Amino acid sequence: MALPERFSNLPDYAFPRLRKLLDHLPAGGAPLAMTIGEPKHAMPDFVGPILAANLDGFAVYPPNDGTPELLASISGWLSRRYGVTLAEDRLMVLNGTREGLFNACIALCPEAKNGKQPVVLMPNPFYQVYAVAALTVGAEPVYVPATAATGHLPDYAGLPPEVLDRVAVAYICSPANPQGAVASRDYWADLLALAEKHDFQIFADECYSEIWRSAPPPGILQVAAEVGADPERVVAFHSLSKRSNLPGLRSGFVAAGPESMGRLRKLRAFAGAPLPLPLQRVAEAAWADEAHVTDSRALYQEKFAIADTVFAGMQGYQTPEGGFFLWLPVEDGEAAALKLWTQTGVRVLPGAYLSRDAGGQNPGKGYIRVALVAPKAETQRGLLTLRDCLYG
Repeated sequence: MALPERFSNLPDYAFPRLRKLLDHLPAGGAPLAMTIGEPKHAMPDFVGPILAANLDGFAVYPPNDGTPELLASISGWLSRRYGVTLAEDRLMVLNGTREGLFNACIALCPEAKNGKQPVVLMPNPFYQVYAVAALTVGAEPVYVPATAATGHLPDYAGLPPEVLDRVAVAYICSPANPQGAVASRDYWADLLALAEKHDFQIFADECYSEIWRSAPPPGILQVAAEVGADPERVVAFHSLSKRSNLPGLRSGFVAAGPESMGRLRKLRAFAGAPLPLPLQRVAEAAWADEAHVTDSRALYQEKFAIADTVFAGMQGYQTPEGGFFLWLPVEDGEAAALKLWTQTGVRVLPGAYLSRDAGGQNPGKGYIRVALVAPKAETQRGLLTLRDCLYG
């Protein structure tokens, strides 16, 4: 059976690639994984009691778009966090943001733009689902460098007009994975103006929005409301995985304009897997509570401070504004990951595994991504070991 050509050049997902690189080699010390962004802080203490009280909910089919109570809780959080009031029919519950980021492209990307193949923009490096979503709908993925020269955010406005006129969707992640750069209010406003000028939608991946150093990152819904942008320009994605240390809950949401949300809900009615009712009850409580988020953020801020001390004075080290990754410069990310694993047992992700070759260069090749998700003592040990091995 012939397979679709559009997937023929797609590399393996980052973590299978890393296993192929390292798993056949012995660790050079006590293994310490600093690769995947899986939070290790304590989950909220209300999770267990709520699950126990709602076990009978597993006996019924759950509401596909989210219970009224959960949608109201999400709407309340958006109002408190961003000062934006959205009706519940502009919100939909997701099984984490990856499902939504993929399916939104299917639901909303047109088959042609101005009579030509549509373009889907994404930063480079990027979350890998963006590229697969673009290829799935037959669009042309355009990888736009997000490097130190551009503040680690993509300069979409710098693309040629003939490319911009074919753009249907522009993905953007803030705080950025992997670099931790935050889109400012001006960045969002300029991107909204560009989307209006060239008639495309912005898919804003804001799953790291509640992990920040000194100030809450502005959100696209907030800025869109301030500038009076067309609600159909914006599709925003949020998750409890990072915010509430609940990656296994698989609970997030999408917010969009009324027409876009109608299409998203229609697709999900056919192809989506609704979140089980007991998990929706947990999510309802999580979006309504900020105390556990504040406590978790304080732990990340302590680990950021450790990183700043460990790498003080190191050329190229940049303190991330948000998220929980370090994006550390090395000569070659794959070689650095190999050396670190075989000599110390510390496991990191080569930056090239999060990027694509574009214009003859891979902007992630000279970096490694390091996740600060382990407890403080383990994080400090890992960072000191990494520094001494790679930069000593």
